[in-house]
Amino acid sequence: MSDLNAHHLSRFRLFFIEHAKLVLVVLLAVAWLLPGLVGHDPWKPDEAYSFGLIYHIYQTGDWVVPTLAGEPFMEKPPLYYIAAAQVAKLFSPLLPLHDAARLTSGFFIALTLALNGLAARELLGKGKGRIAVLVLLGCVGLLVRGHEMITDTALLAGFALAFYGLALSLRRPLLAGLLLGTGVGVGFLSKGLIAPGVVGVTALLLPLFRPWRCRNYLLALGVALLAALPWLLVWPYALYRRSPELFHQWFWVNNLGRYLGFAKLGPTPDRGYYLETLPWFAWPAWPIALWALWRGRRNGMSQPAMQLPLVAFLVILAVLLSASDAREVYALPILLPLSLLAAAGVDMLRRGAAAALDWFGLMTFGLFSGFLWLGWVAMMTGWPAKLAERAHYLQPAYVPEFKPLAFGVALIYTALWGILVTRLGRNTRRAIVNWTAGLTLMWSLLTTLWLPWIDTGKTYRAMIADLQQSLPPRYDCITSQSLGEPQRALLLYYAGILTQRRESQGRECSLLLIQGGADNPPRLGREWAQIWEGARPGDRSERFWLFQRHVSRH
Repeated sequence: MSDLNAHHLSRFRLFFIEHAKLVLVVLLAVAWLLPGLVGHDPWKPDEAYSFGLIYHIYQTGDWVVPTLAGEPFMEKPPLYYIAAAQVAKLFSPLLPLHDAARLTSGFFIALTLALNGLAARELLGKGKGRIAVLVLLGCVGLLVRGHEMITDTALLAGFALAFYGLALSLRRPLLAGLLLGTGVGVGFLSKGLIAPGVVGVTALLLPLFRPWRCRNYLLALGVALLAALPWLLVWPYALYRRSPELFHQWFWVNNLGRYLGFAKLGPTPDRGYYLETLPWFAWPAWPIALWALWRGRRNGMSQPAMQLPLVAFLVILAVLLSASDAREVYALPILLPLSLLAAAGVDMLRRGAAAALDWFGLMTFGLFSGFLWLGWVAMMTGWPAKLAERAHYLQPAYVPEFKPLAFGVALIYTALWGILVTRLGRNTRRAIVNWTAGLTLMWSLLTTLWLPWIDTGKTYRAMIADLQQSLPPRYDCITSQSLGEPQRALLLYYAGILTQRRESQGRECSLLLIQGGADNPPRLGREWAQIWEGARPGDRSERFWLFQRHVSRH
């Protein structure tokens, strides 16, 4: 009887420990996710133009044609913008409209984390899902982008859902096919052909390995095709019915043209851009993933747990390297397979490597967080004087103000980080937990103590208010020249100012708003008189001028 009681007690203890670990990971994920989602204006470039598209759907309910400041903007499908408009309606009584809309990114990132954890558990076994979540949260490249109001967060959730479907396909083909097809559809309606292309090529390459040449996998792919069709057809059909020209602009120019380069859109990269970016962007996932591949080079490569993330990683990397334009945000999907590979490698780390990563994380985030506290004290008190002077020089318009809530949250994060890093047991998982906790602490300090200072230099609110006060009592319309999409969107949001681009409109208005460099002021004819000039506080490169046309009298 005593042996039976001891057995039940041991099982209960293991159950409690496993669930306590899960709760710790969930709490750490929530602590990572919440800071930065609210409390600041839309920042350029991506947040500002994204909010302009959300704002149009919020005001009009028209989801077929993405519209920015009165003009069709066919760069991406509308799933994220539709979702954000609905979330904004739900939460805007409690939050500013742009903050409420940004919560959508929090939802998609939370979904991504959960699905990535489920995929790791399916591929690698019990307990590995928590590690995959910690590794993904610890990736430096996800930190800022995961808190921005951008459609790439929805794309990431679509990829995570599709990869979970692939991971499940060998065991539960019907459910897997539904998840896989839905993931492809979510990715497609978030950012176009990239998700169907990557997931499709990955799915076709997996049967090169024996485990994937089976009836279950084939059945899952068939179900996935059926599940994806509504996502792939409904919006494109509605867009084509509305305007074949806009459909052509979206499909041919902004999808194929951007990728192949004939549309001349986006920055032109050097061939080594992603090879230079990924070492910091995917840190610390990539070295742990490489170690997992090295340790599993003999027997591990015959297992689906290694085959799926490796093939997905190689396909995504090939797509990135072959694209005609490049930005680091485009590399977000590659973090998913890397985190799955790294989840297999964390427990394989040698003690010396794990201790080195642990020490590096503690020193890096400990020192950086200490500097953030010291800099904040300098702004509040004027001591140390050098730091206070430097902070004022970088953001001269910022007026220091003590915010008790932000201070309290920052203090709690710091105390909890100190408790966590001193109480964890000595094992290889400690390194990734401490790394992610340190990254979370640094982010929390930036988005509590330093957020007002950062937002002062990034927001256009004060500049647009000043511009609005300088408008003449009567004018017909405002033409813009070289005015960026983020600025056009924020002019409409903050001041209700709808500009007409000189580059695409034939009409000349009585007012002309020009954006340019501070060192290159515009030179216009005598019929134009400058009535306003402005810039964001502390911005020494970007400047704006407002001109009024003289009315000739005969």
